[in-house]
Amino acid sequence: MGITSLGQDDSACATQLRMRAVVQRVHEASVSVDGEVVGAIERGLLVYLGAARDDEDKDVQYIVDKIAGLRVFPNDDDRMSLSVADVGGAVLVVSQFTLFGDVRRGRRPSFDGAADPTDAERLYLRVVEALRAKGLPVETGTFRAMMLVRSAVDGPVTIQIDSRKLY
Repeated sequence: MGITSLGQDDSACATQLRMRAVVQRVHEASVSVDGEVVGAIERGLLVYLGAARDDEDKDVQYIVDKIAGLRVFPNDDDRMSLSVADVGGAVLVVSQFTLFGDVRRGRRPSFDGAADPTDAERLYLRVVEALRAKGLPVETGTFRAMMLVRSAVDGPVTIQIDSRKLY
């Protein structure tokens, strides 16, 4: 991920990294910190969100628009054509810098492409606020905490979103 083309150096690849989300359609999901549930939803979307270095407002807006408009819920004909809002669902957003784990060299992931914690938290909160501004019920994890995430994935349906449209 983040590779622009074969043969380019790592610095060129790093400039292509942008905000990423892994979105799962769920029957229910929750996140706990130190044994206490800090966020929980029933039917909706579980979103793992990672911010990259140099992410901007346009990256936040792209991710938010995709998540809110993602048509992954079935209609009466069992076709995926409804959004989370259409089904009265909610969103659980969990920060996940490990979406930028780069294992091209060795076995230990490098997280050099991830935003620094201060910027990442600011961007994470902007995504949460923007989803709420669209009228969606949004729950969250706790930024920079060790979290236990539980989910009952529906389908399974899992979609990757990248604000640079790399996939």
